[in-house]
Amino acid sequence: MSASSGATRLKLLDGALRTVVEQGIAKTSARSIATTAGVNQALVFYHFGSVDELLAAACVHGAEQRVSRYRERLAALGSLTELLAFARVMHAEEREAGQVAVLGQLLAAGQTSPALAAATSAGLALWVEELETVLTRLLAATPVAAFVDPAGLARATAASFVGIELYEGIDPEGATRALDSLEQLAVLVQALEGLGPLSQRAVTHKLRRSTRA
Repeated sequence: MSASSGATRLKLLDGALRTVVEQGIAKTSARSIATTAGVNQALVFYHFGSVDELLAAACVHGAEQRVSRYRERLAALGSLTELLAFARVMHAEEREAGQVAVLGQLLAAGQTSPALAAATSAGLALWVEELETVLTRLLAATPVAAFVDPAGLARATAASFVGIELYEGIDPEGATRALDSLEQLAVLVQALEGLGPLSQRAVTHKLRRSTRA
């Protein structure tokens, strides 16, 4: 691929995301995307074949950009409490950047478009993979490490984040309370970490018995 062709594809990917944010998916067309990107409309079909395929590629492209933006900061976190505090920061940044609007629009469109459904799933998978890495590292030093599946928890966390992001649009107070509740769970884990060895063993024993029941 030539440098010129690569630059055009990038303009279209960014233009597609901007169009969804600014105009909504119902008004997103080859013409509107091309206008936003500043290129000829025919290039949408030349490079991607269809608007849905362009939007699918843009969804993954956008997720890669956003995950990359936070990777270093996530790697520097030292506890679950820090992770949840950072989640609030990320939550505000993502809403300000219009990413919540994009996700909401693509999730809705994906109900009737297999291409968009697959791309949205792939985009979310990038977040899940990043979260799993962080959670595996942070949980390893806690008494609950043996009882928590980081992969499953990463998916639950990503789903919660998406839900809270979309929920905030209709109930900001409820979204804030949901984040507060997640922070309370982190405080509980932190309290367990502060227990002495004997108390931690007692908690671990109790958890093992509970999970076998």
